[in-house]
Amino acid sequence: MLASIAREGTPAAASPATKAAKPSSDEALIARIARRDQLAMRALVLRHRTALYRWIKRMVLDEALAEDLVSEVFLDVWRQAASFEGRSSVSTWLFAVARYKALSARRRRTDAELDEDAALRIPDPADDPETSLLKKDRSARIAQLLTNLSLKHREVLDLVYYHGKSVREVAEITGTAEATVKTRMFHARKRLGALMAA
Repeated sequence: MLASIAREGTPAAASPATKAAKPSSDEALIARIARRDQLAMRALVLRHRTALYRWIKRMVLDEALAEDLVSEVFLDVWRQAASFEGRSSVSTWLFAVARYKALSARRRRTDAELDEDAALRIPDPADDPETSLLKKDRSARIAQLLTNLSLKHREVLDLVYYHGKSVREVAEITGTAEATVKTRMFHARKRLGALMAA
């Protein structure tokens, strides 16, 4: 599927809804994808693939599975773009779909135990080698400690700190109340602090 959208397609004519949005906005891309515009799909994949992959990988702790799940997310976007109602941002919608797929995959796996080594091997291609070296010790320690948190606490911290999501967006992605997200954040920070101090 992703290979087919990487090939160039012919953009469809812009609708009034698309004209109202900036041509490169996620919402405009979704409107074009609903009309089967492969170039718009390619742009959306390029924009969000890395962030979704990193987040899913930290949830499932398996590189190959994370790649498969990212492909499934974008396949769902291709199929369901016309049903996107815009009640949340496209990014929030993508993370909600990714979360559902990651949790479903974890339930299907019988070997879903925490793997600290996999969490430590998550690369960050945005950093140059020098910056990576400087961050390595601290990041490795935090990544290791995150694996000691429950999945609910880990996903909340991940969405807020690694992906810059607001409490409202995290509530939408996880399907919980904002108060629940705040409570999980409080307990996750407290637990992480205790682990760092130990």
